[in-house]
Amino acid sequence: MTVIKGKNVILRPLKESDIPILYRYIYGKEHTEWKKYDAPYYPLEPMSLEAFASAMEKHLRKKEPPGRMIIEHLGEAIGTVNYYWEDESTRWLEAGIVIYPSRFWSRGLGTEALALWIDYLFQHLEIARVGLTTWSGNPRMIRAAEKLGMKMEGRLRKCRYYQGVYYDSIRMGILREEWEEAKKELPFFQNRPASR
Repeated sequence: MTVIKGKNVILRPLKESDIPILYRYIYGKEHTEWKKYDAPYYPLEPMSLEAFASAMEKHLRKKEPPGRMIIEHLGEAIGTVNYYWEDESTRWLEAGIVIYPSRFWSRGLGTEALALWIDYLFQHLEIARVGLTTWSGNPRMIRAAEKLGMKMEGRLRKCRYYQGVYYDSIRMGILREEWEEAKKELPFFQNRPASR
């Protein structure tokens, strides 16, 4: 099983014991703070713990490379990274990240986790590009992606309507050769412990 160790975060496979923790993060409060930034224009449909556990089951059985991994900080599961195929036949891949508890925001943990994840995806998948889609209502995500060398590839203006305001959809991406150059300058890869 792959474990990716960074300086402040670890990316590791999902364990069965993570499922109730993730469920509490996602469904535990009526107005979870993270959802205000993670595509809030898509409603979060209520789900029982049993249904959620069943949906997560595929990630417990997934072979390498896993489609979703836990972000751990100081022994605590704080979020997830994932990828999905926009179009697998053309190797068009999109990555995602969520850090659920707001007490872990604005500390560089998400940027580090995303850097480790992008590096892992380029190492383990035959792809030329890693993409990321967000929206103009999530400036922290845009800044994190820019810090890693991702480029703004598309901006669909005023196509997301949320709570009476129009927002832009933001498409960002980085090519393999751009990543190889960018990561030379990133502190996350200086004297990094080996992954296992």
